[in-house]
Amino acid sequence: MAMLSIDFAPLFPWEILGPLAGVGMLILIYGAFRRARGLAWRTLSLAVIWLSLANPVLVEEKRETRSDIVTVVVDESPSQDIGNRPSQSAAALEQLRAKLGAVKGLELRIVRTGRTGQTVKSGAGPVDGPVDGTRLFDTVARALENVPRSRIAGTLMITDGQVHDAPRTGKPGIHTGPLHVLLTGQRNERDRRLTIEHVPSFALVGKKAPLRIKITDTGTDQRAARVRFSKDGGTEYSVTVPVGRSFTIPIEIDHSGSNIIQIEASPVDGELTAANNRGVVQVHGVRERLRVLLVSGEPHPGERVWRNLLKADPSVDLVHFTILRPPGKQDATPVRELSLIAFPIRELFEVKLAEFDLIIFDRYRRRGVLPALYLDNIAEYVKNGGAVLEASGPGFATGMSLYRTPLRKILPGAPTGRVFEQGLKPRLTNAGGRHPVTADLAGADDETPRWGRWFRQVEVTKRSGLALMRGVGDHPLLILDRVGKGRVAQLLSDQVWLWARGFETGGPHSELLRRLSHWLMKEPDLEENDLRAYLDGKNLTVMRRSIKPNQTPVTITSPSGKEQSISLTNHVGGRAKGSLPAREIGIYRVSDGVHSSLAAVGHLNPLEFADMRATETLLAPVTKATGGGIRWIADGMPRISRVRTGRATSGPGWFGLVSNQDYRVVSVSEAPVLPGLIILLISLGALMLAWRQEGR
Repeated sequence: MAMLSIDFAPLFPWEILGPLAGVGMLILIYGAFRRARGLAWRTLSLAVIWLSLANPVLVEEKRETRSDIVTVVVDESPSQDIGNRPSQSAAALEQLRAKLGAVKGLELRIVRTGRTGQTVKSGAGPVDGPVDGTRLFDTVARALENVPRSRIAGTLMITDGQVHDAPRTGKPGIHTGPLHVLLTGQRNERDRRLTIEHVPSFALVGKKAPLRIKITDTGTDQRAARVRFSKDGGTEYSVTVPVGRSFTIPIEIDHSGSNIIQIEASPVDGELTAANNRGVVQVHGVRERLRVLLVSGEPHPGERVWRNLLKADPSVDLVHFTILRPPGKQDATPVRELSLIAFPIRELFEVKLAEFDLIIFDRYRRRGVLPALYLDNIAEYVKNGGAVLEASGPGFATGMSLYRTPLRKILPGAPTGRVFEQGLKPRLTNAGGRHPVTADLAGADDETPRWGRWFRQVEVTKRSGLALMRGVGDHPLLILDRVGKGRVAQLLSDQVWLWARGFETGGPHSELLRRLSHWLMKEPDLEENDLRAYLDGKNLTVMRRSIKPNQTPVTITSPSGKEQSISLTNHVGGRAKGSLPAREIGIYRVSDGVHSSLAAVGHLNPLEFADMRATETLLAPVTKATGGGIRWIADGMPRISRVRTGRATSGPGWFGLVSNQDYRVVSVSEAPVLPGLIILLISLGALMLAWRQEGR
């Protein structure tokens, strides 16, 4: 297509030609005032000369018409999988393909969005990882970022209307042309929704966290709903809550770290989906204070190591008593006076015993200070969930040993009566190399560890538990055991203080004792047989710790219910790992048949599941602001029309697409309008006629 137009290519800048035209006009006005003859011919001559300097040219453009672009955005978010929405969406897309594909001068571009990993056309790029909510306008912005504004005919969305990045002001922030919406689903759908209104991010261990929820029903007349909840996939409980009103459920936090709580409301007949009847919250359990009771049987260098370690932790509330009379001293000092202050035996070992998280006996031997009744209380305290650490001194091998008391019921090592008084380097056993208490200790990676020696070890016969460290003749040096609901540890040497003093380069005493204490107090990160899952970048990583090698595959259940089995690769320290891409938002369930775990990916309560009813409310302001329209697919497909710029682009039963008539210039040619010879002849002729008329 060729287009002709006239343009100017001035021989001098307009800054010069403008004043020249002004001077000529003044001369002509003066001539008119004096009624000079030949004024008309002089005017013609000056005009022709000025036009010749302005140099008018005839421009011929060869143009190539460019087609307009219409973008169709197909919402494939999880809410679009409900009922007959997938079939409605597919049928609407096929009709649009047929209608728009047959329109001359119109280019159709289709963008699918809403599923993680979906490749989006038109420069939108792949979606990186799970995204919270349906983000159609983000997709439109990526699809149109390289499209000239002059080629955009309009944008159509096939969606249920639950678009979570719809601009509240109605203005999308980018030029979309008229934005039209085809709604899937039905009007006035029936549904029940669970809303988590409040949950604390942190809660004290042993306390209850208030969880406030609300059940909202649409299209039902029920006044109450049954809600089931469980923590960390454990025992399930249920409670009846009112519909339409907030309700608080107290959730007991019984361990530190992440506590994942699942809640589910009972479904109602005929509801749209049960996916939004569920919710998940995560409460981080923290301990207010860890109460530790340290009872030292006699003053010795290692006593200070225990005290410094426990006092250095601000979360530990330490109660420490030391029996001051040396073991070999015999005098008439009454037992009740063996400490600087009165030893509150009854208060500590009967009244407030259950308040302690850990009891440590450091080189303690029977001296009549603790009656057998209270030692029996300690044994029961362990069976009910308490923890005891026995750091043995030479007295453990004698008749005054704690093993000769009711504590023998919980101690895993029985003394043989021998004490090794020789240099030894603590070494890890096979179990110790895999147990989180001793695995990865600095310097323990060789058969001969790179740390200093100890010089005393009590020989015992291991009756139960796991030996993590060994000493002289491979006899157990550190034994851990579980008794009932509680835990017990025996450290069969009182020489750990040599590491603290740096003897022969020392050793990892603080790390060992810290891990040991926290394992006894049931720190989740120190569980020796455990299964964990966590988000690592874009992947869900599964880690299993086990004392014995375990090749059992792990089953991973995604938030949508899909199951996938993976094998874990063995690593050092008793760990085995495996991973797979995390393509969905929500809670993943991991199980190997014995242990199970939960992992949260993205938002625990995604916007996508907050309300899944089809609606036109969110998109109505945008369609109104852009001149588009909304139509329910159930009411039939609209008629598509091309309209000129500035005309109405929607109406009852029809959607309009703008005809921009955009083009691209292929070539340009120019030719002067007034050739030089013609200009010269006209100018000279006009001047001669002017002179002739003046000469009369």
